[in-house]
Amino acid sequence: MAKQDFDFAKATEEFFGAFKMDTKMFDDAAKNAAEFNVKLGKIALEAAKKNAELTNAWTAEALKSVEAANKIQKDPSAYATVASDFASAQAQAMPEKLSAYAEVAKAAQLEAVELFVAAGKDVQAEVVAATKDVAAKAKAA
Repeated sequence: MAKQDFDFAKATEEFFGAFKMDTKMFDDAAKNAAEFNVKLGKIALEAAKKNAELTNAWTAEALKSVEAANKIQKDPSAYATVASDFASAQAQAMPEKLSAYAEVAKAAQLEAVELFVAAGKDVQAEVVAATKDVAAKAKAA
């Protein structure tokens, strides 16, 4: 394979340099987008961790029930009773477990909405400041 010496970052910098414009706006936008994505990713990762903890706990409880039921029964019909009791216990636990997952999702959703609202306010403040700056420069010219 041929050696590639193309430096995309340098080429991009030279390209924008040829237009004699201020690239600070682009740099700031990239930085702000990266910060926003990190915050949003943190929310998603925290929700995923909590869901994993819930799943592990639920699995451990289910295995504990299976372990308790894993005994030799004297009467063959007792196996049906054991299986029925296990299924009934799992069915009764399910609403509580699913509710816990829903709470994690709700909390993550609220955090995400707060992040979006804050980002919207920041963008609005930047637009207002930029508009005032352009108006002031136009007035001075």
